[in-house]
Amino acid sequence: FCTPCLQECLKAKKPVCGVCRSTLTPGSRALDLEKQIETTETTCNGCNKKMFLSKMRSHAASCSKYQNYIMEGVKAVTKEPLHSTRSFPNRFTFPCPYCSEKNFDQEGLVEHCKALHSMDAKQVVCPICASMPWGDPNYRSANFMEHLQRRHRFSYDTFVDYDADEDDMMAQVLMRSLRDK
Repeated sequence: FCTPCLQECLKAKKPVCGVCRSTLTPGSRALDLEKQIETTETTCNGCNKKMFLSKMRSHAASCSKYQNYIMEGVKAVTKEPLHSTRSFPNRFTFPCPYCSEKNFDQEGLVEHCKALHSMDAKQVVCPICASMPWGDPNYRSANFMEHLQRRHRFSYDTFVDYDADEDDMMAQVLMRSLRDK
């Protein structure tokens, strides 16, 4: 969970889990869940080494065979790159939606808007979102400054493969989930 979402779950008179809605006691650890993670054994999909779930994350970060396993899945769902260089929008620089100053990178746009437009209540289209494959170039954000600070704390390029076909990716995930007990 991101901090704002977790805070919403804890804000209520009776704090609840954001997934299952069971009652939470802030500050107390989920000892039964910790114990289950410590005692449940799993197998690495790369090297087939057996280990407890609690060790899997650190193992996956250093296991080259696991990294290859992940890359095979990525390659299976990646489309051939588009030949036309102008067939997709620029996702590297953006204009300010308030004053139309151009050529800001994502971080620069956030800083520019915080410095010069923090009190501007005009509804504007987020140029970062509008450049995404799923973005709506006509959607006007009700509170653009809050949107910028919540949605654009990181670059999508770090986490998104724009050449991956979503339907193929879902089919691949389903196939792998059936295969990987």
